[in-house]
Formats: sequence, structure tokens, C-alpha cells
Amino acid sequence: MSQVQEFLGREGLKSPGLNAKGLGGASIHGAQIYFHYRDASQLLWCGALVHRFRSRARPEVLESFRAEGKAGTDAGGGSVDYEAEAKSVFLARTYKARAAAEPFQKEMERLMDAAERWRRDVVPRVAERAFKRELK
Repeated sequence: MSQVQEFLGREGLKSPGLNAKGLGGASIHGAQIYFHYRDASQLLWCGALVHRFRSRARPEVLESFRAEGKAGTDAGGGSVDYEAEAKSVFLARTYKARAAAEPFQKEMERLMDAAERWRRDVVPRVAERAFKRELK
């Protein structure tokens, strides 16, 4: 059983985990969590969605998100990650080896909780900061 499949099962979801391309995800208690196993690096990327853009993100907005991460805003043990293909900002963690089920579960819950706080509290600050810079 894959780590992702086990995690989703513990959340009460029946899932194969990752598809043939190494991708998977779910909506859990309103949070969206995604997984990508990257064969080349043999890393499991786990990302909790913070914000999805309609089009490509502007550099000043991404800079503002990264500034929040550098300022020590709780990222649930992860870091700010912009995935251009998905046009989305995530709080993400990567794993080089399979983690034990219980710690992995807690780490994913912490990541999803932090992403919720970022959606509620940080996104408005990021937009305000980026917009003010644009006006200068």
C-alpha cells in the first residue's frame, strides 16, 4: 500500500493513492491536498493548496507570498511553493523516504491547517502588499 493511499484511507477515503503518472490528491475537510511522486529525484511532493490563480501569477504577488514564508508565518512545517503548471501556490513538503503512518498523518494535517490559515489571513495581506507596490 502506498503512503498516499494509506494516508487517504486513514482520512476515510477509498483511493488508489497515486495514478500511473505519480499524481494524486483529495479534498479533506475543505482543504485540498495534492501529491506528486517524482521518479527522477525519487521524492514525494505533498502540497496543500493556498491559492489558485486564473492566469499566470504576477511576480510581485509571488514575491509577496515568499516574503510571508521568509517572515516566519507558520507554514505547517512546509514552505511556499508556486507550481506554474497548476497556476497555484501551495504549502509543500517533500519526502525522500517513506515516513511512518502516524507522523505522516499529523504532518499532512498540520500542512492543511496552515494552508487554511493562509487562505483566510495571509492571502488578503499578500494581495494588499502586491497591489500597493503596483501603485508606486
